[in-house]
Amino acid sequence: MKKIMISKGLVLALFGVFLTSLVSAQAEDKSKRASPPATATGQVMGATITIDYSSPAVKGRKIWGGLVPYGQVWRAGANEATLFETNKDIKVEGKDLPAGKYSLYAIPGEKEWVIIFNSKTGQWGVKNDESTSEEPANDVLRVTVKPVKSTEFNERMKFVVGDKGFALEWENLSVPVSIE
Repeated sequence: MKKIMISKGLVLALFGVFLTSLVSAQAEDKSKRASPPATATGQVMGATITIDYSSPAVKGRKIWGGLVPYGQVWRAGANEATLFETNKDIKVEGKDLPAGKYSLYAIPGEKEWVIIFNSKTGQWGVKNDESTSEEPANDVLRVTVKPVKSTEFNERMKFVVGDKGFALEWENLSVPVSIE
């Protein structure tokens, strides 16, 4: 009787370890997240631009001025802070940005947005108190741009890199940023 109890306990313990490892393995699969990872890449003025981000969905929510408040720093995506990389020095909205990797943040507004390139990379996009992980002391460049109505509804947030720059597109809004 005692051996049967010990055997059952051992089987349950092994099952628990198996189940934990299975759940852990699935948690590491970023493609299964509610906001899966995505990459936008392209050539702009001879520079290769790559933007790695997590792509949240609208899901019937009010995005601008709702889920994403106006006038507050936002991580420009979900999960980890969005990563912007250029292999050459570029001008963003006429201002110099050296080649390198940057966390990309934004301060959305109804009529103007501030786009922030921050030298600290690799962090989660928000802190425990839900404020962004952007540290202004590490800002390399801030530029002001004007959002426009997008040509189509975008359920998932995306970045698009074109020959004149890049744009953040989500819901009914496009936020173009020029690069030269």
